Amino acid sequence: MYDIIVIGGGPAGASAAIFTAKAGKKTLVLENDQSVTKAAWLQNHYGAPDMGGPELLEVGKNQAEQFGAEFVRAEVSDLKNQGDASVKVETDQGSYEAQRVILATGNSAKLAEAVGIKTKAGTEPRIKVVVDTDEEGRTSMSNVWAAGVVAGASVHTIITAGDGASVAINVLSELNGERYVDHDMLKDKK
Repeated sequence: MYDIIVIGGGPAGASAAIFTAKAGKKTLVLENDQSVTKAAWLQNHYGAPDMGGPELLEVGKNQAEQFGAEFVRAEVSDLKNQGDASVKVETDQGSYEAQRVILATGNSAKLAEAVGIKTKAGTEPRIKVVVDTDEEGRTSMSNVWAAGVVAGASVHTIITAGDGASVAINVLSELNGERYVDHDMLKDKK
């Protein structure tokens, strides 16, 4: 069983996976390779040079994998709560189970709608439906959270990446029973 399964490997999903894997949580990212970021040209990412969306996706995936996150290419078809303890995720590649799931499915709320997670009208251009979450990112389904565009964040990749990180911090805090903080410090080079 995984600690956390992230559904979606775009900026929100990969960012969430970076934080959860770095925190030592067994993390699986289920990615269907449909991210709209693949078509993006990015000139507005703080601290990063201009780059294409495919490069950004690869950098995010590599960063998450460096901390131990696993990536599996799969199409998710169902989510089922296994009591209060976990969620079973059904895919075309088999089933997986985790204590928590983070939906980061970009501009598609189809999975959330199919499994009965509460949705609402989107506010971004061309985003008709988003998952209804609380301020922390929790959805109406126990142990399932949502981050990024599918949770109503702006479609800008830097914003969705930040939302993925924020939701991951909230999930980690819940799992650990105390507020999780991830601060790396420069070491004195003397």
